[in-house]
Amino acid sequence: MKKHVIALLLAVNSLYFFGCAEVPIIGRKQFNVVPDSTLNQMADEQYQQFLSENKLSSDSSAAAMVRRVGSNIQKATEEYFRMKGEAGFLNSFDWKFNLVENEQVNAWAMPGGKVVVYTGLLELADTEEKLAVVVAHEIAHAVAKHGAERMSYQLASQLGGVALSVAIKDYSGQTQAIFEQAYGMTSQYALVLPYSRKHEYEADRMGMIFMALAGYDPRVAETFWQEMSARSQGPEVYEWMSTHPSDESRVQAIRRQMPEAMQYYKRG
Repeated sequence: MKKHVIALLLAVNSLYFFGCAEVPIIGRKQFNVVPDSTLNQMADEQYQQFLSENKLSSDSSAAAMVRRVGSNIQKATEEYFRMKGEAGFLNSFDWKFNLVENEQVNAWAMPGGKVVVYTGLLELADTEEKLAVVVAHEIAHAVAKHGAERMSYQLASQLGGVALSVAIKDYSGQTQAIFEQAYGMTSQYALVLPYSRKHEYEADRMGMIFMALAGYDPRVAETFWQEMSARSQGPEVYEWMSTHPSDESRVQAIRRQMPEAMQYYKRG
């Protein structure tokens, strides 16, 4: 763990020199100083802790659907990067897809492709294509490293002025706290804090491409988010929808991006 801490500290210490990355597909320059190795180790620890404290669904059919949709989108995402000559982009990903017994309407993906869907979501995402909209959207957040970007800004603001020796002394707990804050992790629920509107629109665009490559009609995304918006008045839906834009501007953005996604759609 110590080597990961030192690597992360050196990255923070070099913020303004090496902190610029690029979001795939979008092309936006992104501030990211968190090494994948450090982030993925933290994510794996949190993911295993979450699974140890929450019950996996006993509905074998529903769990199989989650794994099937997840696997299809995983393969499509990998195919996209092979097509672009960047086959190694996802080398650090260790894909996992699990369905958890929880009535909340929720799903999330952690760094490295660790995905959880809650059973409550399947009441709304009741077909493979609807589920693909959500899974592809959450995977897009992980691929775009939106959480790492948010964590990088928090590291810069909280640790930027701390002497390296002092940071090393107390960094283990502080690093974990920043990770949990950046990803909205709690030991009980592992809820994801709201991404910025910019991040959500990027995940919509990327997710539609990934689901289209997987053979799911991306046009379902528009109708699904409209249905979610219409039903978001209920308390069981509001909690998840509160972290995702649900207004008309989102639908308009999806419509603008649809021709791009349709170019990747594999019918049949």
